[in-house]
Amino acid sequence: MMKPAAWLQDRRMHKFLDVLGRWEASRLSQADAAEILGMSERTFRRYCRRYDDEGEDGLMDRRLGKTSSRRVPPDTVAWMQKLYRTQYYGWNAKHFHEALVEHHNFRWGYTWTKTQLHAAGLLPARRKRGAHRLKRERKPCEGMMLHQDGSRHEWLQGQPPLDLIVTMDDATSRIYSAFLVAEEGTASTFRAFLAVFRDRGLPCALYTDRGSHYFLTAAAGGKVDRTRPTQVGRALAQLGIEHIAAYSPQARGRSERAFGTLQERLVKELAAAGINDVEAANRFIAETYLPRHNQRFAVVASDPARAFVPLADPAVLDDILCHQTERQAGHDNTVRYRGLVLPLPSVAGRAHFARARMRVHAYPHGGLAVFHGPRKVARYTADGELIEPAPATKPSEQAA
Repeated sequence: MMKPAAWLQDRRMHKFLDVLGRWEASRLSQADAAEILGMSERTFRRYCRRYDDEGEDGLMDRRLGKTSSRRVPPDTVAWMQKLYRTQYYGWNAKHFHEALVEHHNFRWGYTWTKTQLHAAGLLPARRKRGAHRLKRERKPCEGMMLHQDGSRHEWLQGQPPLDLIVTMDDATSRIYSAFLVAEEGTASTFRAFLAVFRDRGLPCALYTDRGSHYFLTAAAGGKVDRTRPTQVGRALAQLGIEHIAAYSPQARGRSERAFGTLQERLVKELAAAGINDVEAANRFIAETYLPRHNQRFAVVASDPARAFVPLADPAVLDDILCHQTERQAGHDNTVRYRGLVLPLPSVAGRAHFARARMRVHAYPHGGLAVFHGPRKVARYTADGELIEPAPATKPSEQAA
């Protein structure tokens, strides 16, 4: 059976001889003959000379049987496949190729790399995509809307599942904050807010699921109750940030796709770096992973304007982005809070606060403070030990 290359060469030879005969019989001009053969007139004349000198052998493609100078050496193929098996097994082709270029001085292309991995059976065949869904249009400006969500996953090898809390911009898909915690909740939400709002200012809106720390619902999966805000809802209202609830996983498609990428890449990069504790992982995510991730996946907003609202005094965030609880001071001039007894110091113009309505602020870092109206009366450690009476300052009833 004739090999495909030889068969193609034979077809081309017969076509050339047919056109050559018609040209010699003056039924075709030289320009027409060259156009039919898909070559220039100069090349057509060169092939005519080769046919006159060598016959049909002169029409053979002289590249046949020669090794291409662009062909990857077999030992390079074997090295690349071995590296994938031993150091990068389970990585997708794109992520693996990026690591080869960055860490191994690799100069061959992504498509070639993927082809070799498939040929060696190291990558499964890609699943067919489902029916196309229309994507919601991005917001035009950075800061118009942020997404916040958590993903529970085995992020660290050999460790129990943890929650990765991600805060991401809708216009650019840039991740502003990402860190691991034992469990997603109000404290982790406030921790993310503090990091983003201090650095960038206040966004116009926040888009989240209907988790119990974000919204209260009359029934599981039901509509949110706007009349009973959670601690997160109260803080966002104080800051003037619209809180938008998602009613399906598909509505959170942008953040769901981001988590798919993170579960594919971050887990492997943490393992490759030999990291298996939360503190080191969070440091790696902030300092090493996120800059690379944003450079690779963030897009440019359609409008270069920024919608973040700057804060005149970022310190006001501490007393808004915290858990606030109303308490009544006892006759012994103390406030009881979650098993702790917080002594209240006397302040100028007031010897005691017996039976007064007080407000306890529990901060994400673990400290406590007690307020009477707008006055911060005292600060405490997480164990309830009095640090010092606080100066008379207005709490952050409103953000600048």
